[in-house]
Amino acid sequence: MSETGNIIDQFYTAFAKRDWQTMQSCYHDKATFSDPVFQNLSAKETKAMWHMLTTSAKELSITFDSVKTKGDEATCHWEAVYPFSRTGRKVHNKITAKFTFKDGKILKHQDSFDLWKWSRMALGISGLLLGWSPFIQNKIRNTAKKGLEKFIREHADYQ
Repeated sequence: MSETGNIIDQFYTAFAKRDWQTMQSCYHDKATFSDPVFQNLSAKETKAMWHMLTTSAKELSITFDSVKTKGDEATCHWEAVYPFSRTGRKVHNKITAKFTFKDGKILKHQDSFDLWKWSRMALGISGLLLGWSPFIQNKIRNTAKKGLEKFIREHADYQ
């Protein structure tokens, strides 16, 4: 397996174990992360997000496969199964991840998934009826952003 493939394997294996410290060690100091909910995060915010998500999840199952690498770029498919904290509803999110590496670390991490589909699982009928709308999607993003900002304020490591 390539060096980038090894980093992806290390990252998702740690994620499955909720080992946020190892996950954080996979990121470059100038890393960025973005997905449909957490958009345009800095390295500090990215590391705090994984810490927050892995420690707050009551149940969490992570699987990954289809790792493809080419030079300093890679992709993989991963899935997360968990109860959404606000509703208790089961979410089975299927994600495509794209990575760029620098100095043997993740420099850019972009996750893609269908936010409307996620909202239907997480929010139920309101997600089904309104989860496609920019208003609801922005509300989901703003709620997540506020949660991350609160987590960062409460953890001196991220100040």
